[in-house]
Amino acid sequence: MNYAADSNVCLNRILASTDLSDLSKKDAALFKRRLKAHFPTLFQKYTHVYGHQYDCYFHLQQLVGILKDGIKNRKPALKALDVSRLENPLWYRDESQVGMAAYVDLMGPTLKDLHDRIPYYKALGITYLHLMPLYDAPKGDSDGGYAVSDYRKVNPALGTIKELEKLATALQKEGINLVLDFVFNHTSDEHLWAKAALAGDEQYQNYYYLFDDRTLPDQYEQTLREIFPQVRRGSFTYNETMEKWVWTTFNSFQWDLNYSNPEVFNAITAEMLFLANIGCAALRLDALAFIWKELGTNCENQDKAHVLIQAFNSCLQIAAPAVVFKSEAIVHPDEVVKYIDKDECQLSYNPLLMALLWNSLATRKTRLLTRSMKKSFPISDECTWVNYVRCHDDIGWTFDDAVAQELGINSFDHRYFLNQFYTGRFSGSFANGVPFAENPSNGDCRVCGSLASLCGLEDALKNNNKASIDEAVKRMLLLYGITFSVGGIPLLYSSDEIAKLNDYSYRNDDAKKHDDRWVNRIAVTQSDTALALAPERAKTLQEKASIDVFQGLQHMLNIRKSNSIFGHAKTHILESGNQHCFAFLREGQQGEKLLVLCNFSEHQQQVNGAILNAVHHQDCDDLLTSSQVNGKSASISLAPYQQMWLHVK
Repeated sequence: MNYAADSNVCLNRILASTDLSDLSKKDAALFKRRLKAHFPTLFQKYTHVYGHQYDCYFHLQQLVGILKDGIKNRKPALKALDVSRLENPLWYRDESQVGMAAYVDLMGPTLKDLHDRIPYYKALGITYLHLMPLYDAPKGDSDGGYAVSDYRKVNPALGTIKELEKLATALQKEGINLVLDFVFNHTSDEHLWAKAALAGDEQYQNYYYLFDDRTLPDQYEQTLREIFPQVRRGSFTYNETMEKWVWTTFNSFQWDLNYSNPEVFNAITAEMLFLANIGCAALRLDALAFIWKELGTNCENQDKAHVLIQAFNSCLQIAAPAVVFKSEAIVHPDEVVKYIDKDECQLSYNPLLMALLWNSLATRKTRLLTRSMKKSFPISDECTWVNYVRCHDDIGWTFDDAVAQELGINSFDHRYFLNQFYTGRFSGSFANGVPFAENPSNGDCRVCGSLASLCGLEDALKNNNKASIDEAVKRMLLLYGITFSVGGIPLLYSSDEIAKLNDYSYRNDDAKKHDDRWVNRIAVTQSDTALALAPERAKTLQEKASIDVFQGLQHMLNIRKSNSIFGHAKTHILESGNQHCFAFLREGQQGEKLLVLCNFSEHQQQVNGAILNAVHHQDCDDLLTSSQVNGKSASISLAPYQQMWLHVK
């Protein structure tokens, strides 16, 4: 098939029968120009998935109409942003980019209230605000908002779509990019599509995976894994109203969308463009690994999942090119990197770095971190990692078993140790974590907990131990310091920046007590932010620790934003020569260098001066302390949990 020729013929026929009279002349010309540039790719991806279906080209024509409406409904300010971002397509690699993820109700508690938080974000250095799911969702348990009942309606408790648009505009004026979730693997069972399916509408029943009996579900489940085995077993839920089995990967109230139906792709594209036109700069693709089902596989990371995401990306390039995708693939490291491409997901969470930072903190050893990052950290220069320490979810130990085996590490035993350590079951552990999704079959689990509680602050405060409090603060700053310097967009999770402890109140809430992830979904109050902005008010040990963390992060972010080496620069993972220390080199386009050394131990460590080969033994300035390191030093001494940012211009 000659895709270029066929797509050109197809596009000409579609345009000949498409009414563009509701677009201005300028927008019509823009629409045609972008279609000419990006339709060939969209045509190839769309026909690859749907070309065997008799009505494929009908749906493709409908899709072009949806894209036209996307441009028509895009505000002038956003169209101007499109132009600006196309002129600077790698804006997300700039050293100024610093993110924060937050739940509206835990930070607001409403969208209107978030306007008052903007000075706080700016004081910390935030330029990218990811508001966790804020769409209309079922009352009670909604999987933290990830069961969407209406993409075009904000949860009434948080505000309205108009208020979200107003906030997006206010953030943009202050230089802060808004990031929203694109929950496109499933809807809630209260979505209009699901309600129509429940009412017997066959068109909408085909929006989901529905089965009359257990024959196919049983065949699929032979190769599927259970996501939340502590909640329910299996991946299908029987619906008594329809008398059918529904594919529900995550929860019984989250119905998986049927992407083998092109009508679903088109409908979700319309929702995606609605979100883009609110004014967001990026969309986080939730559960993207699960969107394509193939019998006989685990139905994760299938080839057509990538094709579909590339097709969605082409739609954005036509209707809203300022918007980029952020991949959320908490899967094997070899699979994570497959989603990262300028034509797929330009940004990607880095779950491997997150997991291995915690691993090194527990073991005081960095060999698994170093070996894994050497293998998996390099990605396209047109893309970037989103590096995080904590998030709204649990910590899963997603390291590469093959790399662990190379180092003589038994993966099963090691994961068991990490779970024991971070849930406080291991003797001598400093952590206060909570087990999540413990599998009754094999005892496996994941870990929940706030940054501060997992780093030892909770126990240290309980024991009124000043030395242990100081150590906990150093651990927190060490973890975030690496994400600030290693290359990519650092993403703070709201409440980390002020060292909030675990919130156990969820255990008294019937809608939350079954989901231990709520232990690290913590409110940041007005008094919390007021204290951070007026540190002289700190009285208690907990308040002083909070201020120490906030100011430490603030200090590092000010340095990051003042030095281009933290932006468009290569990252080389180095062997430190000391199993307790992690080292890497940032190398700028003009020869500028930054050597980062990190001590994961509570004891002083020495790194051989040979590491200074990386900077050609030139004298270095430690950006964090303003001290100097002689380039010919025989060794470099690192205090407990110290990191050094050694800079050579």
